Amino acid sequence: MSRLYIVPTPVGNLEDITFRALRVLREVHVIYAEDTRTTGNLLKHFDISTRTRSFHKFNEHHLAGKIAADIQAGMPVALVSDAGTPGISDPGFLLVRSCLENGAEVETLPGPTAFVPALVNSGLPSDRFAFEGFLPQKKGRKKKITSLADMDQTMIFYESPYRIVKALTQFAETFGDDRKASVSREISKLHEETIRGSLAELIEHFTTNEPRGEFVICIGGKGQAING
Repeated sequence: MSRLYIVPTPVGNLEDITFRALRVLREVHVIYAEDTRTTGNLLKHFDISTRTRSFHKFNEHHLAGKIAADIQAGMPVALVSDAGTPGISDPGFLLVRSCLENGAEVETLPGPTAFVPALVNSGLPSDRFAFEGFLPQKKGRKKKITSLADMDQTMIFYESPYRIVKALTQFAETFGDDRKASVSREISKLHEETIRGSLAELIEHFTTNEPRGEFVICIGGKGQAING
């Protein structure tokens, strides 16, 4: 049956892709990719010749309806992002919604996403958590952080190396310097590391050591303790 396949791709190590994901990428009619150059490198590595087209935040509103119509017309389609699972802080939600609203089937493959290994590796409680993704860069940022001050479960954020110290500092100002947290970077890559401690300790670490790579921040909820 023709459908939209949501296909997770590795966040770092290419060995993390599944056999099923590779099969789907070979069999679909077209792969919509956040960045066709990034996806092209992945496809070349696995000798996949399926054609790619761009699908990103600047054209997703325009393309979502067309893709849904193509699927209904019998064209199986895959959606990938640069890394991880589409729809998780990446384009994907609008396309999934459009397909469902128009009666097109959607199938999401299990696979890599950065926040799961970061959460489990943090030592913070993982039975209940709130995934917040990227904070607003400017407008609404402080208000968003303040709204989370009394959250009693682990919170997860994505952040760039250019704002990691700023983010940790803002968290400390709102949650307190002693709030326990964990910062993971370069997950599944050669220089992967996780730093655990209080927000004050993490600020000191990344002020002294230049932040590099993509970051996942896990912060303990109010009253939580950290292990290790």
